[in-house]
Amino acid sequence: MRERRTGRQPRRGVAGPTPGQHEVKFGTAELLADADRPGGWLLTVDDVPQSYVQLDDPTYLEFEYVRRMGDVVDMLEPAGAPLESVHIGGGACTLPRYISAVRPGSRHLVIEADGALADLVREQLALRSVPQLRVRVGDGLVEVATLRDVSADLFVLDAFQQEVMPSGFGAREFVTQADRVLRPTGVYLANLAAGMFLLAGRQAVSAVTEVFPHVVLLADPQVLRGRREGNLVVAASRAPLPVAALTTRTASAPFPVRMLHGEELQRFVS
Repeated sequence: MRERRTGRQPRRGVAGPTPGQHEVKFGTAELLADADRPGGWLLTVDDVPQSYVQLDDPTYLEFEYVRRMGDVVDMLEPAGAPLESVHIGGGACTLPRYISAVRPGSRHLVIEADGALADLVREQLALRSVPQLRVRVGDGLVEVATLRDVSADLFVLDAFQQEVMPSGFGAREFVTQADRVLRPTGVYLANLAAGMFLLAGRQAVSAVTEVFPHVVLLADPQVLRGRREGNLVVAASRAPLPVAALTTRTASAPFPVRMLHGEELQRFVS
């Protein structure tokens, strides 16, 4: 297990990102510059998109599911207050960058299983510029047990190997560990995979509802109907969630999004 700290400023003399391929633990990573948006970079592993970062504007969120996660972050009270956050799965650290931009003073611990990928992001995608961010290399299913009780305001799960989320992250045991780490008003925020027919997705969401009394699910309506694969964004807490604010935010989303909670969510997972 290695832990790396990032400072506020990148090292002098370090050039900007260089497009190209790099061998990492779980495959071949590639950095691709966005031809339509200067400063935008796509990170893929074995041709599967993993992260998109806008180095000049960390508040820009390209992937739709990350926008939904950003919506949840924006609605947390008190507005704009810094957060103590844990992130299982790092990629290019898009969400930590966003949180630091909209909630200055936030602190992040990112647990990333692929050490070579973490090194690539640190060296090529200006990770040192993100204040108060630490990267720990290790298996999130193991490392979660080492985290202190009642120590985080936000616990984020976004861990994939190519297009697959390791099954242990969808289990009730893992969600229980996240609950242990969170403060009483803390929020569990997860990006879960939804395949055709939604079996694994329903099981993962069900595990969250068994641990937390307040849960909302955000997703594309076609994904919720099992008509195509996609992402399920789940927010959960022991304290009431900002359902009304999220309803207003999702109603104005540029792409279709549906929010389930209460009895409607229970019907979805049953």
